[in-house]
Amino acid sequence: MDEALLRRLTPGVLAALVRRGADFAAAEDAVQDALLEALRVWPADPPRDAKGWLIAVAWRRFLDAVRADAARRRREDLREEEPAPGPAPAADDTLQLYFLCAHPALSPSSAVALTLRAVGGLTTRQIAQAYLVPEATLAQRISRAKRTVSQVRLDRPGDVATVLRVLYLVFNEGYHGDVDLAAEAIRLTRQLAAAVDHPEVAGLLALMLLHHARRAARTASDGGLVPLAEQDRGRWDTRLIAEGVAILQAALARDRLGEFQAQAAVAALHADAPTAGETDWVQIVEWYDELTRLTDNPVVRLNRAVAVGEADGPRAGLAALAELDPALPRHTAVAAYLHERDGDLATAARLYAEAAHKAPNLAERDHLTRQAARLNTTRRRP
Repeated sequence: MDEALLRRLTPGVLAALVRRGADFAAAEDAVQDALLEALRVWPADPPRDAKGWLIAVAWRRFLDAVRADAARRRREDLREEEPAPGPAPAADDTLQLYFLCAHPALSPSSAVALTLRAVGGLTTRQIAQAYLVPEATLAQRISRAKRTVSQVRLDRPGDVATVLRVLYLVFNEGYHGDVDLAAEAIRLTRQLAAAVDHPEVAGLLALMLLHHARRAARTASDGGLVPLAEQDRGRWDTRLIAEGVAILQAALARDRLGEFQAQAAVAALHADAPTAGETDWVQIVEWYDELTRLTDNPVVRLNRAVAVGEADGPRAGLAALAELDPALPRHTAVAAYLHERDGDLATAARLYAEAAHKAPNLAERDHLTRQAARLNTTRRRP
């Protein structure tokens, strides 16, 4: 049984039902019923046209549910003809589902969960495990999201920027449980790139590939974080880097710069450096200047301060950092790093310890605690 095939077909089947007039929540339930039926029937009797089979079964299940529910009698005027026999249309409806699942009425967490369920084909349990939340909580979140988008029509252009932010949120969650969310985000972004011609979609795909290429080198054998400057670059995936750079170059050539293209350009410069010492920090600062112009995001300014510290010296980095709100996430960790670069080990050790208490996860907390301990040990040596 090819479960990967079912996951690839799910968005198109769901979109076909919605386009025929089914509301999103009822259509999604009908598609899940059809998938269960496929798991039961296909091993012994595989269909010639898998997508057409799923659409036909899901549409019958939807109509059965409509007829059985007295409160939905008004839906009886829906076109009830079953799909015509023969191959299903080749058109990919996935793009419409992206826009529907990333509707502005949804919170980011709900949009992410609904995208993974409806477009990614993941189960509620898999998504709950990935986000480390109870399955019942995640089910309620998805149920509310489905109710919200049930009345949304699919005849309006979607907001690509919103879809990209949802996919970026998925990518940044990393890996938990039996679902690799980073890989899943790349798979979905590849689908989106195939469906829509937009330089920022290409920029996001390039950014994901370039970051994912460094994944194997990011953690030590004991599970501890390995900073970029200390990573074994021989463990970076050169195939993904080459693909990411090629996609980015094609996007930049269109001269429609966006924030994901600029972020990918920074990642490409890191990937291009044979060693950490050979990184082109001056050009990275220039890209962060572009990002600041595009987004005016305080996190971008924080990263720019690090880059300025590398390009122009730690005191220049500290001066850039002084312009930012100290309450920013990781502000204290950046201050610690720049003070260490400047030779003020006592201040750096204190700030590393303070940053460890603010760390958003255990791995980062352990890393910052080790940095503080390392500097304190160095200071005590005769």
